[in-house]
Amino acid sequence: MTRSLRILEAVAHHQPVTVGELTKLFGLPKSTVQRTLVTLHEAGWLRANRKDTTRWEIGARVLAVRPAALQGSSLFAAARDPMIRLRDKVNETIHLSVPDALDCMVVVDRVDSSHAVRTFHEIGDISPLHATATGRAILANSHRSDVDEVLARPLESYSDATVTDPLDLKAELAQVRENGYALNRNLFRPGVCAIASAILDEDGSPLAAVAISMPDSRFDPDQLPELGRLVVDTAKEISTRRLGS
Repeated sequence: MTRSLRILEAVAHHQPVTVGELTKLFGLPKSTVQRTLVTLHEAGWLRANRKDTTRWEIGARVLAVRPAALQGSSLFAAARDPMIRLRDKVNETIHLSVPDALDCMVVVDRVDSSHAVRTFHEIGDISPLHATATGRAILANSHRSDVDEVLARPLESYSDATVTDPLDLKAELAQVRENGYALNRNLFRPGVCAIASAILDEDGSPLAAVAISMPDSRFDPDQLPELGRLVVDTAKEISTRRLGS
């Protein structure tokens, strides 16, 4: 157990990391490290890096139990101040979510509004890609093959507003790309509205998404263009700050 925890911590600090790099770090047999990585992967603590499957990184379960694992990362550091400034402008809950491969979105940071009635997202909450603003922002900026992979699965319906037809969702993702932001109005949780924009890596791939979240009762469609502009600007600022760090 101690060895597994040490390897898990090493992956969190050095991710994405190879078996060979961990072997040198701990002085253990390669087979021992590999078995430990596979066990942690099966338990949901680790996953293979999607760009290089020989490298390992932390998975959604780590993010759900201890999102502080991200606090030393360039993403977390770059996002915090822009999220606070966005909250101050709109006085709604702002949250930062990252994709766990193509399986789900995971909330890793949140800045609350001062409203007595507000949306609330636990750190570590997971949600589907196809039925959330953050997930749609990620999908709209993903490679076509990744989008096709998601759309090939059965798309669960969470409310009367959830889009489950692959062709309809693909058309909506095209609109998200054009606008630069995604809107979720009662798609996942009835009564909850969110506007999100993707935070892009240096190669243009989506790394995370930042969102404005509010009760649907407080959402004014006439304000959508302005809210969209604000969240797009925030996502761009986070991307720039992260790449410049």
